[in-house]
Parts: sequence; structure tokens; C-alpha cells
Amino acid sequence: MIDLKTPALTSTDVENYLQQHPEFFSEHLHLLEKMHIPHPSGNAVSLISKQLELFRGKHKELESQLTELIEIARDNDTSYDRIHKLTLAMLEADNVAEAVDNLKLVLSDYFLTDLVALRIMNDNAETQDSDLFIPSDSDDLAPFSKELAGNQPTCGKPTLTQAKILFGADSLEVQSYALMPMMFTELEGFLAIGSREEGRFHYSMGSLFLTQISEIVGTRLISLIKNRS
Repeated sequence: MIDLKTPALTSTDVENYLQQHPEFFSEHLHLLEKMHIPHPSGNAVSLISKQLELFRGKHKELESQLTELIEIARDNDTSYDRIHKLTLAMLEADNVAEAVDNLKLVLSDYFLTDLVALRIMNDNAETQDSDLFIPSDSDDLAPFSKELAGNQPTCGKPTLTQAKILFGADSLEVQSYALMPMMFTELEGFLAIGSREEGRFHYSMGSLFLTQISEIVGTRLISLIKNRS
């Protein structure tokens, strides 16, 4: 006669059963009083105490995530407000000189930047009346060839050569910077903002708002330069 034995339950079987029947302990409350779980301290804790501990941990984790989301939302609100003020300042400018002055003022007052440099490539000798315009074949563009070719904002610490070209006598003070190419069909150049804080413009920063800044500034300059011609 063959002895057919019932297969022994495994821990996986128990786990699966409890997942499929979450009401099990509600119907067998007396088991909760008898079940204890080892604690790292060496003392045993009841299953209910363990559940409360897990719930508290999840609650703290959710609170932390909520706080992080709120902070992100506040940062986004601040960034949008700054972008709005920049847009208004550029639209209020009646000429290129005013646009540059307004740009530097907004970036300093609202974006809290220490230094600003703007360069527009222009081979017309008649327009070379300030540091704003630079010939497209200038040697000063070579240190930025990689950034301009990528046509994407970049952040980090500039080389000493880059800092000298952009910020002149203040170059040694620049510990981090953001470079925003403006490579449009009707205008090519770049905007750079420098900071005395090493971590202010970190290479891992997102580029969305920097791209928006370059688009706002570049688009307005195109219009003003056309009117100037």
C-alpha cells in the first residue's frame, strides 16, 4: 500500500496564502498575541508592534517624499517667476544696449548671479562697438567650441582661459558658471553667468530653465538688432 503524504508547507506557500487572504488575522486575532518577531536589540516584539513599526516607517517615508515634492514645486514657482521678470525686462528694452543692461540687472537681482557675459558673433565691422559683438573667426571662440557645437547649456567650473575671456579682471573669482549657447538662424552667440560659489552651477543641473533663458534673450536680441540695421 502506497503511503501518500501531504507535501509540507513552505514559507512561500504561507506567504502566498496570507497575501490571498488578508483577512486571516482578523478572523484569528488570538494568533497575533502569540506571535513574536525577533528584534535587532535581541528582544522579541509582537506582530502588532512590528506592524506599527512598519507603518510608522512608511509614514515617515511618505512625509519625506511629500516634503520633497513641495520643495520642488516651490523651486519651480520661483524659477517661473524669474523667467517672467526676465521676459518683461527684455520686452521693455528699446535697443540692444538697454536689453543688455536689463538682462544684467535681472540676472543679478532675481537670479542672484555675480557676473554676466554676453557675446554675439558678428563680422560687420560697423557693429563692433563694444564687448558684446565678436567676429565669428575670433580666437576667443576656440575655448568654447565644444559647448557651442553641442548647442546645449553646460554648467561647471570654467577653465582659466574661458573665465578670462568672459569675465576679464574678475576671472579668478569665478568658481562655477553656466554657459548658454544661442545658435539661431538669425543670431549666433552665447550667454554666460558666473558665480563665486563653487557649487552654484553644477554639471548635474537641469538645463530646462537655462534653455528658456537663452531662447528669450536670443529672440529679443534678434528683433532689436534687426531694428538697429
